[in-house]
Amino acid sequence: MNNQKNKHTDDLIDHYWGTISYLTSLIKASELKAGLILSFYGILLNFIYQGTSNFLDKLSNDTLLFILIGSWAICTVASIFFCVRCFIPKIEGKFSKNMFFFKDIISKFGDIKEFSKTFLTLSKDEDSLFEQLGEQIFIISKISDWKFRNVKRAISFLAIGLVILFITGLYHVIFLLT
Repeated sequence: MNNQKNKHTDDLIDHYWGTISYLTSLIKASELKAGLILSFYGILLNFIYQGTSNFLDKLSNDTLLFILIGSWAICTVASIFFCVRCFIPKIEGKFSKNMFFFKDIISKFGDIKEFSKTFLTLSKDEDSLFEQLGEQIFIISKISDWKFRNVKRAISFLAIGLVILFITGLYHVIFLLT
């Protein structure tokens, strides 16, 4: 019977740590997506910069063209803002101290010896251990959600900006032909 309890505890530990690992990988994925969006902007802005000499020669006082360019610039800046925001470290410090949170480890558990003793004691107490792990899962989930909301906003502004850029290019071509 005791062997069965140990097996269940081992499964729970694997489940909790697997969940933490999964959530951590989601955070990395959100940052990777934000990085890819920024890389795309680097390429796009380079092409636009190289093509502006032809574009500026034919630029007139066309209000609609300036509105389109301004709208695209606003969408681009907003998208880049949300990408950069995704890279900002998000620390949730409004919760009770947790032995799995790096900042709490060095600031709320005393010196190295005190932390080591507390860590061992809490690790032996299954209820306390799983409570600490569960709290950490909740906090990491909040961070992951925040980062993915920023990526989603960045992608939305990217899409809107690309549509505006396409309309601007189409309008410019039609304007050149008339």
